[in-house]
Amino acid sequence: MGQGSGIGVLDKAVVVLRAAAATPCALGELCERTGLPRATAHRLAVGLEAHRLLTRDADGRWRPGPALGELAHGHGDPLLTAAEEVLPQLRDLTGESVQLYRRDGLDPTARVCVAAAEPASGLRDTVPVGVRVSMAAGSGAKILAAWSRDRTSAFPESVLDEVRRRGWAQSVAEREAGVASVSAPVRDATGAVVAAVSVSGPVDRIGRRPGARWADALLAAARQLEGLVASR
Repeated sequence: MGQGSGIGVLDKAVVVLRAAAATPCALGELCERTGLPRATAHRLAVGLEAHRLLTRDADGRWRPGPALGELAHGHGDPLLTAAEEVLPQLRDLTGESVQLYRRDGLDPTARVCVAAAEPASGLRDTVPVGVRVSMAAGSGAKILAAWSRDRTSAFPESVLDEVRRRGWAQSVAEREAGVASVSAPVRDATGAVVAAVSVSGPVDRIGRRPGARWADALLAAARQLEGLVASR
C-alpha cells in the first residue's frame, strides 16, 4: 500500500481510490489490485461512491467520481460553474466528448480533468472528472504547455510555437490509439491561460484534422467560458 498515515481505514480507502483511478474496475479487479478482502473492498468502494468520490459506469465498474474535482477546485469556482453551462452546449454541437483540463498543481507532468460532458450514446472518449492525464501527449497538454511559465515541456518548441500561432492545438492518436482531439486555451482576466477546453472522439468519426472541423467552435466556447467567469 505504500507509505500510510497509520489510520487503517483511511489508508485502505485511498488504496481503493488509486486503484479505480488507474483504470475503471469491477469488484474482482479491485480486490486484485488492492489485496483487500472482497467484503472490505466492496464496503469501502460503496462508501466512497456514496460520497461521490467514486462512481460506477454503465458496466458497473468503479471510476473516480465528480466530488474529487469539486474538492480539488472548490464548489465556488466560477470557471467550473461556467463549464456546467458551456460544455453541454459544445457536446451537443459536436456530438463528441468534451473536457476541461487544468494543470496539476502538485505534479508538473500531469493535467486534471476538472469538468466533462459526454454524449448520451455511441462510441465516446470518456475522461472522468478528477482523472489525471499526462502532460506528454494530447491537444490539451499542448495548450497548457504552450502558455506555461514552466518552459520545460515534453513537446518540441516548434510544436508549441505552432500552437501559439494558431491559437489552438490538435492531436491524433497521441494520448490514446484511435482517438483525436482539438483544444483551445481559456484565459483569466489577466490574459494568462488557466485551462484547456477540448473536444475528443474516435479518429474514424472526428477525422485526422480535427482542428479544421472544430477549432472555431472550441475558440468560441473558450471565449464564452471567459465571459461567464468575468460576469460573476
